[in-house]
Amino acid sequence: MSVAIVGAAECDLGHTGLSTQQLLAQAVKRALDDAGLRVCDVDGIATTGHGRFPATQLADQLGLCPSWTDSTAAGGAVFEMYVARAAQAIEAGQCSVAVIAFASNQRSARSRSIGGVYDAATPEAQFEQPYQPLWPLSYYAMTAQRYLHTYRLDRADLARVAVAAREHALRNPAAFRHAAGPLTVDDVLAAPMISSPLGALDCCLVTDGGGAIVLTSLDRARHLAKTPVRVLGYGESVTHAAMATPDDLLSTGAAASGARAFARAAVRPEEIDVIQLYDSFTVSVPLGLEQLGFCPPGTGVHWAGVPVNTTGGGLSYCHPGQLGVLLLVEAVRQLRGECGARQVPGAATALVHGTGGIASSHATVILGVR
Repeated sequence: MSVAIVGAAECDLGHTGLSTQQLLAQAVKRALDDAGLRVCDVDGIATTGHGRFPATQLADQLGLCPSWTDSTAAGGAVFEMYVARAAQAIEAGQCSVAVIAFASNQRSARSRSIGGVYDAATPEAQFEQPYQPLWPLSYYAMTAQRYLHTYRLDRADLARVAVAAREHALRNPAAFRHAAGPLTVDDVLAAPMISSPLGALDCCLVTDGGGAIVLTSLDRARHLAKTPVRVLGYGESVTHAAMATPDDLLSTGAAASGARAFARAAVRPEEIDVIQLYDSFTVSVPLGLEQLGFCPPGTGVHWAGVPVNTTGGGLSYCHPGQLGVLLLVEAVRQLRGECGARQVPGAATALVHGTGGIASSHATVILGVR
């Protein structure tokens, strides 16, 4: 594949007091500076989650008339989908420099609306709303309950996922929980129960934040300042909208999206050096590792392989409603060797997996510097 990521950056994170448009502008400017490019070089834009026509609005904000845009909405998985579409657009000559960006000020605005709402306008809601589910928490709680029952595990096994995330966050000064100190299994178990078996510390943060990445042709990338991070493979799968639809809560679209990405990249799970995996809830990590082929079913809670979510993830680093673009930012930094205390030595390949909705949409990207 002849496309590379050449710029990656976060906007301000945490509780910023800034608007979504200000955070978006920060993210794009910082990613372009990282790439050694200018705003006027951009002719492709992909973004979602703000306004009625998000790509059009961002283009107008930047003073651009791009030749390619994408505003597909698929929740947290969409940014990995955008990588595939941007790579295809660049290879087809539709654009030469594409920016994928997202930002949200949901903590400052005291809102979680960026993640989507599940209301009467959604046809399947009529069958589920009488039970008053918390969207999307109750749906992941059902999956977690099934996971623990099927593999004869308990809440302490899931709690270890949150503990591991905090350990990574302690090595990341940008992490929202960086100053909060270490987390123990007992801390997770003692936190208020939200939707059984998931307590408050099993759930992702609610923060401001976002980021951007910049893609261009590999030929052009070789003349820029930073090491090009090649797009080696990608895959996606959309499976359902309602929780009543899946036949098996433990069989997700990650299996298909991962298999497609691995096949396109011509690499195997054991050749991946670092994993960035959407962790909206603790159960997302072990189930994702298993579905992506890194370990057998029921063993993901005991994962001792390559590092996962080296920023601290959505559980301890940042979760601005949709995390997928920040997974890509960290993967790029790891492959460039820019992560300081949290750097994975010799990382040359990275897998990034995004999940959207109620585990409804899945997209996998494999990146490398080989």
